[in-house]
Amino acid sequence: MRTLLSNCLLAMMLGLGLPAVAQGPGLPAVISADLSAAKSLVPLGEGTMRFIGLRVYDVRLWTAMKPFSYQEPFALELIYNMSFKGLDIAERSIKEMRGQGYSDEAKLKRWGEEMARIFPDIAKGDTLIGVNVPGKEARFYTRDKFIAAVPDAEFARAFFDIWMSEKTSDPGVRGKLLGPAAK
Repeated sequence: MRTLLSNCLLAMMLGLGLPAVAQGPGLPAVISADLSAAKSLVPLGEGTMRFIGLRVYDVRLWTAMKPFSYQEPFALELIYNMSFKGLDIAERSIKEMRGQGYSDEAKLKRWGEEMARIFPDIAKGDTLIGVNVPGKEARFYTRDKFIAAVPDAEFARAFFDIWMSEKTSDPGVRGKLLGPAAK
């Protein structure tokens, strides 16, 4: 323990520092092949979504910009620790969008139907990745394949606001994703 502490202090004194975000595997090749801008994305922050103390999923924000900006492409990677039906993910997403202040029930119904159609059932260990294409759409992937695009910039903003908005239901996770920019 003493050696570890000494090594950490030495690294900080030498200006090496420690990474702010664990560098797990990069974004899947299928995303980089689909969107050239994805090649420049690096992890900005990560957190864990919990419900009643249970770990639901780990989430990581990939961006080329510091601080985070909706005007640049970014990816949100969710690694699930529980199993869910795609329909349940869609329904929860709509509930969260309402919590952000989205109130056009016709749009929410249409968005919910679209998500229910495209979101797969999830098993523990599965990954879903949403990519924001600014002013255009949200694209969804697993680690292995492209799932679908929702060509609606307003939907993309509403969907990613679930995590990024100041009105998020979990400001602690938002703070970990965005770091100092979350203030």
